[in-house]
Amino acid sequence: MNFATLMSIPLEEAPAAVVEAPLQSILDLAMGGGWMMIPLALCSIVALAYTVERSLRLRPGVLGPARFGREVVSAVQDRGVPAALELCEGRRWPLARVLAAGLRRADQPFLHREKVVEDVASAEIRALASNLRPLYLVFLVAPLLGLLGTVWGMIESFSNIATEDGMGKPEQLAAGIYQALTTTAAGLAVAIPSIVAYYWLRGRIEAFGRRVEQQYREVDDAVVRA
Repeated sequence: MNFATLMSIPLEEAPAAVVEAPLQSILDLAMGGGWMMIPLALCSIVALAYTVERSLRLRPGVLGPARFGREVVSAVQDRGVPAALELCEGRRWPLARVLAAGLRRADQPFLHREKVVEDVASAEIRALASNLRPLYLVFLVAPLLGLLGTVWGMIESFSNIATEDGMGKPEQLAAGIYQALTTTAAGLAVAIPSIVAYYWLRGRIEAFGRRVEQQYREVDDAVVRA
């Protein structure tokens, strides 16, 4: 059999070229996740709102700028404790409330004064940290909602195969798996930024606590010298 004979033999029809489907948009993926995407979208809105609100409320200019501590020290040195206390009571910053608690007890023993200041500072920090709970709640709930969507999608897939004579029809199973994986990814996509924002804001609060302690030490030293 020569080459011409081989060329004359009809070949099987070549498989059709595989056409790559275009990458879906975020909206298409969200719509493919089913009804479970609604609570996940609400979780993302809550997390974003609290992150923006807390990042604004935890700025040094709102908690109490560092220059304010230096102003209190100068007031104690130049005009005495009453003038410094008046300066603190004229501000609504958490830093001003902590320093005022120590200045009101300037004539009391050091240990008692320090215990009162520690209690006031702890209360202020707890109040700031408690407002971060919604972010931590979103971090806990979002993956569970994604897992629920995964389970629900698998239930729908196998239900279609069992009730609609879908054996041998992979497209019916693929639709449910697609929905299941979409909700899982959405839950993780909401939870991961939420926990990152939570610890970032916690870091701001801890930095504020360290700054309060340092500035109170400076004010207390000025009171002792005065």
